[in-house]
Amino acid sequence: MVEGTTTVINAQPLISTGDGASNGELMTSRPLDAPLLERTDPVLARPLPSPLISARSNILAAGKALLDLAEPSLAGEWKWIGGSEQEVRYGAYRAAETLELAESKSRFILAPEETNETQAARIVGPATAARWDLHGLLLSIDEESLDAEPGGEEWSIRLAMGHIISGQRAYGWGTAWWVANPFETGDPDLPPGIPDEFWAALPDEATSEAEGSKDELRRRLDHVLDLTAERLAGLADERLQLAARWSGFAVDVGFRLGRWSSHIREHAIQIEKTMAMLGVVPDESRRLARHVLAAYGRAEATVFGRRPGAATHEAATRIAHAAAEAHEAVASAVEAGRG
Repeated sequence: MVEGTTTVINAQPLISTGDGASNGELMTSRPLDAPLLERTDPVLARPLPSPLISARSNILAAGKALLDLAEPSLAGEWKWIGGSEQEVRYGAYRAAETLELAESKSRFILAPEETNETQAARIVGPATAARWDLHGLLLSIDEESLDAEPGGEEWSIRLAMGHIISGQRAYGWGTAWWVANPFETGDPDLPPGIPDEFWAALPDEATSEAEGSKDELRRRLDHVLDLTAERLAGLADERLQLAARWSGFAVDVGFRLGRWSSHIREHAIQIEKTMAMLGVVPDESRRLARHVLAAYGRAEATVFGRRPGAATHEAATRIAHAAAEAHEAVASAVEAGRG
C-alpha cells in the first residue's frame, strides 16, 4: 500500500433523475453511499451539467408520447415545417437527427479542452449512452411484464434491473475502495478481494434495489450512475493504473470504470432475451422511442462526467436545446398522428 484514505464531509453532489425529482428528494439515500463518498475527493467531483436536467425531461416526454401512437398512424401525414408532407414516423427520426447533430456540435465545442480531460471521464461517458438505450428498451414493456416469469430459471425483468442497479452501485463503492487503498500493479500483496464487511450495507439486488415501478427503477439507476460518475470521473490518470480486482481477476482501476457501460448493455441484452421468451414484441412506435432515447444518450455521453467549466456548460446547453427541439418535433408528429 502507498497511501491512506480521503474523508469527505458534507458532500452533496448535484444529480438529477431527469423528470423533476429534486436533489432533496434523493437525500434520504445519501448515507447509503457513504462507502463511495468517504473514499473520494469532493474537489474532484464532476456534477451533472445543469442544462441536462431539462434535456432529460424533454427526451423522456418525447419517448412516452411516441408510445401513444398506434402503428397504422405512423404512415399518416405530417406537415413538419410546411410546404410539403412527410409520414408521422419521420417525427421520431427528425428528433434523433437533431440530437445527433447536437452530439457532433458538442464534440466540436469540447475539442479544445480534450487534452486537459481525464481518461476516467472518457471511459465513463459511454455508460450514459448505455443507460439511455436501456431506458428506451424499458419503454417497450408494460408494468406487468416486470414480474412475469420467463421460465428456464431465467431472471424476470425486475430482477435484471435490480442487478444492473446493484452492480453499478457496487462498481462505485468498490472502485473507491481500491483507489483509497492503493496497490501498484503486480504487487504480490494485492488482496484477493475487498473485505466482506465493506459490503454489509449494500442493498440487496433482488429486493430493495428492484422495488417499484418502471419509473422508480429508472430513477434509481439514474441516481446511482450519476453519483458514481460524479465521484470517480475526475480521477487523475495515474490513479487508473492502480491495481484492483474484478471477479477475482487482477485488473486495474481503469478496467473497472470501463465495465460500467458493458455491464448495462450485457443485461439490456438479457432483458431483450427475456422479452422474447415472454412473447413481448415492441411495435414500431416503441422501437422509435428507443431510437430517440438512444440518440440522446450518445449526445449526453459527450459531456457526462466532464470537467465543469464554460465549454462543458456550452456543450450541455446545446444538447438541451436539441432535446427541446426533439420533443417539439415528436409532439407535432404525434398530434398529426392522432388527427
